[in-house]
Amino acid sequence: MNERILSGTGGLRASGLRPFLWAGLCSLFLSCREPTPPADLVLLNGKIVTLDEAVPQAQALAAREGRIVALGTDSEIRRFVGPQTRVLDLEGALAVPGLIDSHLHFMGVGEARLQLDLTRAANWDEIVAMVAQAAAESPPGTLIRGRGWHQEKWDRTPQPNVEGFPVHDALSAVSPEHPVILVHASGHATFANARAMAMAGITARTPDPPGGQILRDARGRPIGVFREEADALLDPVREQATPPDPRKVAELAAQELLRNGITTAHDAGVGFATVDLYRALADEGKLGVRLHVWLNAPNDELRARLPSYRLVGYGDHHLTVRTIKRLADGALGSRGAWLLEPYSDLPGHVGLNTTPMADIEETARIAAEHGFQLAVHAIGDRANREVLDLYERSFRAYPDRTDWRWRIEHAQHLHPADIPRFGQLGVIASMQAVHCTSDAPFVLPRLGENRAREGAYVWRSLMDGGAVIANGTDAPVEPVDAMAGFYAFVTRRPADGKAFFPEQALTRLEALRAYTVNGAYAGFEEDVKGTLTPGKLADITVLSKDILTIPEEEIPHTRVLYTIVGGQVRFDGTNR
Repeated sequence: MNERILSGTGGLRASGLRPFLWAGLCSLFLSCREPTPPADLVLLNGKIVTLDEAVPQAQALAAREGRIVALGTDSEIRRFVGPQTRVLDLEGALAVPGLIDSHLHFMGVGEARLQLDLTRAANWDEIVAMVAQAAAESPPGTLIRGRGWHQEKWDRTPQPNVEGFPVHDALSAVSPEHPVILVHASGHATFANARAMAMAGITARTPDPPGGQILRDARGRPIGVFREEADALLDPVREQATPPDPRKVAELAAQELLRNGITTAHDAGVGFATVDLYRALADEGKLGVRLHVWLNAPNDELRARLPSYRLVGYGDHHLTVRTIKRLADGALGSRGAWLLEPYSDLPGHVGLNTTPMADIEETARIAAEHGFQLAVHAIGDRANREVLDLYERSFRAYPDRTDWRWRIEHAQHLHPADIPRFGQLGVIASMQAVHCTSDAPFVLPRLGENRAREGAYVWRSLMDGGAVIANGTDAPVEPVDAMAGFYAFVTRRPADGKAFFPEQALTRLEALRAYTVNGAYAGFEEDVKGTLTPGKLADITVLSKDILTIPEEEIPHTRVLYTIVGGQVRFDGTNR
């Protein structure tokens, strides 16, 4: 990539060409037009895919004051270059609308960089060794945190185990003086050692909380695994630890997103205090990326505080708060997804309804009354049906309202009868393609062949039924890796190389729209982002390979060259 300052007539005019001289030149050439004000940023010599049907592709682009002002050929756009214009020669690279991650956990992304990364552990023994090292390097009493373990992805089953989950004894032996809390990759289960359980007052007599489960061995002793809402039993341990600086956490999260070409993120559920932090950072110009934030709080608190927290396009479109988040069930990996029929590998168990549906229905009324979007986490087919039924009742209760855009987050496992309802009701399927390829090894054991074929990650069926699908990563559940999600959408190929029901794959253009146009629509922001159109925000992602044409196997190796937010280069990967 080459970056240089170019000169043109626009630059001469801006740099002080006298009016009489300009008039003389006009007379000399018999005709002239007003000089073009110089742009702040110009991209040249690229393949710019706009996703705007009016001008689908261009070679060059100009941006001024955070907005796109023109697209065209190099020769057409050079007239926007002035002395202070930053010019990027893309050398034929692909530029697309800034990628929108429609479901992740922003602060969780930052926090993940401050704790043990368990995503690459091959087995339980490696995790025990990581904790042992952390304990040796930390003062006694220090809380050791980690995230990313997944028992279904280890190379061997731990011994002893309960439902394939390890028992805490080995972990507790290497950390007797340190509380340890390790969050499952899905975020829907947590592992704790003996010290943490003792600090929280958890014993064999501790009852399961509503919507949660303490896994126990044959003697009734907690093994250290806490499913879904049972995780809250460990809050007393967390509260005793010194929390990380939230501003540092937000900074780390923004850096991670920008490295991966993400210009906008939908932050899937935070409290009011976190919105206060985001607003302060936006006021200071330090938010880094654009956030579409969902509130997650008790209904009474939502009803009282929603009006003062509604924000749309705040801080030059860096912060929007107009969505409420709820969870209807858990995750498939921890067997917390709420199913219509029992798990194939755990007869009699149908998962968990983590929030009573009556509570979610009350949330729906609050959202409707305040003009908020509702986004409900639903993974299992029972959870999805319950949420679709609730949405249908809500829509009928307000017949004069038409543009709801309510969402189901994940929508991973659907009963065939419910697939067309997304399109019919206008419910957005906010799905994370990478979950398909990441979870594929255990989907068949959990659901069986027939249920998996008919309803697991059925992107093609949903789109053919008229549903809008918005893509994301659910980070830190999965890495903030947009190319992994794009690859999953178009190949459905997990690590073993065998495509997971490939008839449900999307085309490359559909996959790109799911990361851009559809994400903007899901956030009510299609007027300002999602396509590269004059007048819209100059949010652009530049990639090292043309993901629309290269062989499939090259897609995961595509790098982000530039991440541009509001015409400002926020990440430059050309020298890495």
